[in-house]
Amino acid sequence: MSKRAHNFCAGPAALPTAVLERARAEMLDYQGRGLSVMEMSHRSDEYTAIAEKAERDLRELLAVPDNYKVLFLQGGASQQFAEIPLNLLPENGVADYVDTGIWSRKAIEEAQRYGRINVAASAKAYDYQAIPAQAEWQLSHDAAYVHLASNETIGGVQFDWLPDVGDVPLVVDMSSDILSRTIDVSRYGLIYAGAQKNIGPSGLVVVIVREDLLGRARSACPTMLNYKVSADNGSMYNTPATYSWYLSGLVFEWLKEQGGVAGMEARNRQKKERLYGFIDNSAFYSNPIAPSARSWMNVPFRLADERLDKAFLEGADARGLLNLKGHRSVGGMRASIYNATGPEAVEALIDYMTEFEKERG
Repeated sequence: MSKRAHNFCAGPAALPTAVLERARAEMLDYQGRGLSVMEMSHRSDEYTAIAEKAERDLRELLAVPDNYKVLFLQGGASQQFAEIPLNLLPENGVADYVDTGIWSRKAIEEAQRYGRINVAASAKAYDYQAIPAQAEWQLSHDAAYVHLASNETIGGVQFDWLPDVGDVPLVVDMSSDILSRTIDVSRYGLIYAGAQKNIGPSGLVVVIVREDLLGRARSACPTMLNYKVSADNGSMYNTPATYSWYLSGLVFEWLKEQGGVAGMEARNRQKKERLYGFIDNSAFYSNPIAPSARSWMNVPFRLADERLDKAFLEGADARGLLNLKGHRSVGGMRASIYNATGPEAVEALIDYMTEFEKERG
């Protein structure tokens, strides 16, 4: 087998090698059936078993309470920006949104097409390098829900606390940090996550929604976007993203073998502390994010001289350290260290950063 590179891509992101190897082994002949999962009817007994096991494993990993539905949908997290207000925001109602970066702003812009949106707090005053304390938030007294992004992949800003919004449903985009550390699902009304970071390949979005929030969709909500329709049909109102769902199930099995979410949290804590610690102790590299808001999953950093960025990236690529270029909107570098990017990848990156600093610093 050819050597695997260390992939720091923000998404589609690295997948566990063991998962890819198993998928390869089952590619042409799934468990003796003589066909690929990609060729299976989603109504077949074989595929139904795959889908049901994936849901059971995810429920176990996150300790999802029985009064929540787990949906495996299409359209990615960005489609949820419209699907959420269509399902949860009454025609004349208001929803509260917290702006902490590009993805939460995209959610706000889309939701404004469907109703009144109150931006209860914004990190703009902090140059999107910190999260406003809840004392600064201006929540509505009658909000249908409160929306936030738990982790901003582009800016590298993450909540390390959970806001108190009373009985109002808390709706959270967890696309880039779901399954990376333990959470209490019962504290949320709805969690959604695009798959291509910590769950599986692109083409799938997971929605975990409390049952009492189903059946509230507007009459104009498209059938395909109605959560209750999806829940009533086991996420199979139409043909789902079968192969992405299957691969995500393999990732859930792999996560259980790694000690579950608690095991991943310990490993991820080690990775982020090692990388941030190195950056903070260097005069050549820097990270601008307030320590309390630093992302565990996406670590942006800058070189002391941005004219060296190209050489840094070329050297990294030559060493199999891939996709370190920062998002075009912020520049610099970004190392995404999701679950499948192990401690050895972080150590290889630090070794290269040390070498580059000695040569160019």
